[in-house]
Amino acid sequence: MKPLVVIDVVGLTPSLLGPNTPKLNELSSTGWRAPLGTVLPAVTCSAQSTYLTGLMPRDHGVVGNGWFHRDLSEVLFWRQSNALVGGEKVWEAGRKRDKEFTCAQLFWWFNMYSSVDWSVTPRPVYHADGRKDPDIYADPPELRRDLNEQLGPFPLFHFWGPKADLISTKWITDAALETIRTKKPTLTLVYLPHLDYDFQRFGPSDPRCAQAVRDVDYEAGRVAMAAREIGAEVVVLSEYGITAVSKPVHLNRVLREAGFLRVQKVLDRWELLDAGASRAFAVADHQVAHIYVKNAGDLPAVRAAVEHAPGVARVLDGAGKKEAGLDHPRSGELIALATPDAWFTYYYWLDDALAPDFARTVDIHRKPGYDPVELFVDPTIPMPGLKAGGKLLKKALGFRYLMDLVGLDASLVKGSHGLLTIPEDGPVFISTSKIGARDRVASTDVKSHLLDIAFRS
Repeated sequence: MKPLVVIDVVGLTPSLLGPNTPKLNELSSTGWRAPLGTVLPAVTCSAQSTYLTGLMPRDHGVVGNGWFHRDLSEVLFWRQSNALVGGEKVWEAGRKRDKEFTCAQLFWWFNMYSSVDWSVTPRPVYHADGRKDPDIYADPPELRRDLNEQLGPFPLFHFWGPKADLISTKWITDAALETIRTKKPTLTLVYLPHLDYDFQRFGPSDPRCAQAVRDVDYEAGRVAMAAREIGAEVVVLSEYGITAVSKPVHLNRVLREAGFLRVQKVLDRWELLDAGASRAFAVADHQVAHIYVKNAGDLPAVRAAVEHAPGVARVLDGAGKKEAGLDHPRSGELIALATPDAWFTYYYWLDDALAPDFARTVDIHRKPGYDPVELFVDPTIPMPGLKAGGKLLKKALGFRYLMDLVGLDASLVKGSHGLLTIPEDGPVFISTSKIGARDRVASTDVKSHLLDIAFRS
């Protein structure tokens, strides 16, 4: 077997490779590169699950970063149990070929309780009083201890939120270097998130994004160097390309105004989405939204309401879902696709004064949809640094506090993803091994291709 290190550089596209990516260019010069196909929705959890299983979402069941759990009547995003992913994973197939095959999975999603040999994933500590402290989940448990001792606590607040930046990617890189050099896995899976941040904040053509490309190229180069030190081949891939957007689309407000969505008013201060009582509602996930419709008789009217909303390009029904490989019980009865310059918010309230308290915070689990506005500090807050400092002082003193620094202006977001794009604006596949070189790599072929490199090099 030949060791293999796979680096997932989120948001990397063929069009970004050039003067700002000398390390990545060097890797492809020894091997090859090609556009990489993705899945619908082109989002992290769905794409990664397809790469690792070779299956479409209809088969592995990961229809987005989150979905409506009908048995619980709850929308849940960013769950972490690997049991949610159906199908044989690449490392399980590797072990069938050779019982000595080992795998380390570093920050790829659905990493908890996986059958890999070493796993590391974000896992904050949620205190009973509402505080949240950075931490990781790792298996075996001593791996968490070792990484915390050597690298310090995982910088969670630099991984997502207004402070998201290169610091988290550097920590993951350092964790990968330690794992590669000390564990020497057959397969190492590394996730570098840095391009996600400024590309969504500012849009892909903003000059500030060029520095982000240079930064992540350097970190990917550090991982590649460690891989080469142990004689490993390197694959760099991505999940999607981020495109410029200017139109936030509030599908849940459309459905509410049409009489399909119900809210629950609590404490006479804010409204909560009452998904279980609603006749129809949308689970927004970037540029794709699952529309859950309780009664089949409502389907024509719900579809008409969604189709007529500005910024909606297409609505998939049963036949459309089958064509897209999304015909799974977890999917909505309908699936809305945005126009290329639009994206879907989760917002369901009609008056910002009635938005729930978590709407103005970074809270990826409580919001019934993805919220990229969490990348911004509310620009209407005067002296936001002073306000944040006061909140942190309360935290340090043990008082309750609400880190309500996120605004409700969805027009701040300038980049999104989720749709299928032209090859130059989509994912890319780079390999230092010439095995299997081709003009284009299908998303469902990634698993078999990684195995070919490991066993045929």
